[in-house]
Amino acid sequence: MYLQRFFIILLFLFASACDAPQQGDPATDKTVEKPPNVSFINQLDRVKKTGILTVLTRYDPTTYYEAADGFTGLEHDLVQLFAQHLGVKAKFIIPDTFTQILQQTQSGKADFAAAGISVTEERKKQLLFSPPYHKIREQVIYRSGTKRPKNISDLSNGIIELVQGTSHIETLEQLQKSNPQLQWLTNNELDTDGLLYLINARLIDYTIADSNQITLIRRFYPKLNVAFDIGPPRHLAWAFQKSTDTSLYVEANLFFQKIKKNKTLKQLLERHYGHTRHIKYVGHCTFRLHFESRLPEFQYLFEQASEKYAIDWRILAAISYQESHWNKSAVSPTGVKGLMMLTQATANQLKVKDRTKPKDSIFGGALYLKQRIKKIPKRIQEPDRTWLALASYNIGFGHLEDARIITQKLGKNPDKWIDVKQALPLLTKKQWYSQTKHGYARGKEPVLYVDNIRSYIDLLLWYTSHKDIEESTAMPSLTLDNI
Repeated sequence: MYLQRFFIILLFLFASACDAPQQGDPATDKTVEKPPNVSFINQLDRVKKTGILTVLTRYDPTTYYEAADGFTGLEHDLVQLFAQHLGVKAKFIIPDTFTQILQQTQSGKADFAAAGISVTEERKKQLLFSPPYHKIREQVIYRSGTKRPKNISDLSNGIIELVQGTSHIETLEQLQKSNPQLQWLTNNELDTDGLLYLINARLIDYTIADSNQITLIRRFYPKLNVAFDIGPPRHLAWAFQKSTDTSLYVEANLFFQKIKKNKTLKQLLERHYGHTRHIKYVGHCTFRLHFESRLPEFQYLFEQASEKYAIDWRILAAISYQESHWNKSAVSPTGVKGLMMLTQATANQLKVKDRTKPKDSIFGGALYLKQRIKKIPKRIQEPDRTWLALASYNIGFGHLEDARIITQKLGKNPDKWIDVKQALPLLTKKQWYSQTKHGYARGKEPVLYVDNIRSYIDLLLWYTSHKDIEESTAMPSLTLDNI
């Protein structure tokens, strides 16, 4: 359900004063009370006084969505950091359409909008924009199995549909001046995610998506492809109402300066996009087929283990898929077996009776991960805590600690996965592993291992909770042709 709209209205009452009487005039010579001073509370002070930062956003994998451990998304995480910077709580408002986000920002119905908004010259006439936090490109999207459009003229050979109110329409309006045959439809109900689904279902031919959107959403619709970039790079930024009161806007600028300087912004971008580049088309297709054909047999066991060990079942299922592709009979050349591919030594340590039995394997793997998480220093926050634990699940805690020491020697943060993942591959180089306690290790493997699991978690979240469009549009039967 969409959040209810939150209206903030500031009313200032000003008293008008009469002209002061002339001194010595007997008819009017009397004491006149001065009107009380009316103190002006600027937007920044009001936010701090109320303790609430109200922000417009939208549901999208690039902005705001529900993940395994609560709400997340790049915009969500940036806003939460800004709220923490101000010492207040963030409240998100989700309007029905993108157009409403822009309209409500202009009218001051919230403190600002953090919704993956592209900065354009037209929008700069209506809104104030924070410093940019991400560079993207607008890209024409089509489905494999259809003819790829190579230029603007080719778009006239099919149906192109765009989300109403987006910068993509501004782009096409400019291109239409030199390409009068260019025509398109606008949709005021679906977002870009929805239009991408329509392309995947072969209901329309083309749309335009920002490169960050297609990077994430293409994992769920692997037959979607980028035809070409349709314009120069654009920047994403927060949007504020144009007003004489720029106190909150100025503070946001200072905030972005801070997180760029201390590399927090870089870490956030890696958190949300750094794991998306490894699994290719065939991998996504295979995952979806196994999601339908294999996972249902074991999902209840993942859920039971989740309840017992307080780990989201989709994390456990993602580990199992990485290990065995949910094949209970899986056996590796080195002798690890079962859904979670436990070694005999690990099974003995966990007191797992039969690692080939699905329940024993899943519960054993969940316990093993729980132990890994507990060994990570308590000061390390999520999600880095889980990513580091997963790396140790793959490579061992000793080698992980060696990599964290190398990370520190490199002048980086050993408590951040973005830095440790760069140090792990150095365990294959003698100049580095010779300095460590546990020696050589195949350090590239845990990096790929964690990134794959993160992608599988995203896919599981999508397939188990992203139901809006699928419930309103008949879902095609799952075959290799339509995934």
